[in-house]
Amino acid sequence: MSDRPVYSTDPDWGKKGTPRQPEPVRLSFSRNAKGSGVTRVERLVMHPTLKEQLLSRLKRRLGCGGAIKDGALEFQGDHRDVLTHELEVQGYKVRRIG
Repeated sequence: MSDRPVYSTDPDWGKKGTPRQPEPVRLSFSRNAKGSGVTRVERLVMHPTLKEQLLSRLKRRLGCGGAIKDGALEFQGDHRDVLTHELEVQGYKVRRIG
């Protein structure tokens, strides 16, 4: 089933000036049992194909590995500072967690 609305009664739907992201993107860092760290970008609202393209661009920019798990972008290592800057340049509000 498609995620896009077929019909909307909201008169402001799709107008310019509406925020492209309803809430700030969450950026967090955690370590697993082996001690290796993972940076996660959560609550990113976009089409899955565009999310994969963004992941690919950011992995090249950071020079690290990464994947999409449960709808969140995961990057190997601590890249919170660079990811914050890159996402803000693209127009997203970023909230750092942890």
